[in-house]
Amino acid sequence: MAPLALQQALSGLIGEARLIVSELPECDLKLWLIDDQNMDRAFSSEETRRIFEEPPYWSFCWASGLAMARYLAEQPHWVRGKRVLDFGAGSGIAGIAAARAGALEVVACDLDPLALDACRANAALNGVTLGYSSDFFAEADRFDLILVADVLYDRANLPLLDAFLGRGRQALVADSRVRDFNHPLYRPLGVLEALTLPDLAEPHEFRRVSLYHASREPL
Repeated sequence: MAPLALQQALSGLIGEARLIVSELPECDLKLWLIDDQNMDRAFSSEETRRIFEEPPYWSFCWASGLAMARYLAEQPHWVRGKRVLDFGAGSGIAGIAAARAGALEVVACDLDPLALDACRANAALNGVTLGYSSDFFAEADRFDLILVADVLYDRANLPLLDAFLGRGRQALVADSRVRDFNHPLYRPLGVLEALTLPDLAEPHEFRRVSLYHASREPL
């Protein structure tokens, strides 16, 4: 049964919506996600209004998060034995992947209390332990790596690229939205293919996830 608080919150936004355990493709993780059958219909004007006012980001696995999770599973050296913070954690997929890949400590950080509830539920689902934070700027400068997946969809968040290196020695960013990404501290690592789940039939360009890395110390 889905965690009650999350199910009630989702139902309050989208009438008959429900959360189900979803296996992720090409990834040894699973998440509580909105049932895709609830997405294949027209929403009422009231539902649309509520969704825009309080979007349940945490009930989706966004393409950048899925790409990050796969990347960490394939290259665990990024997180193994390290202290990691998952910024804008949403469902918690990136942080959970880091924990599964051997991170010493993982903190899921999100402003939305429901997102942190989703992180807790999904961490339990995958058998890992996370810490939780609702205020990135209240965190001490003690992390080895800041994970950032699907945060730059809002260009107002771009200045955070500098802030990440104020809390962590390195930052790893996964993004499918910004096509003119240009920051002197961040270097491209490559492009991965992934999709958002449930499938929102997004344009193919949003399935191309770019990875970037920054370090405040010479590597």
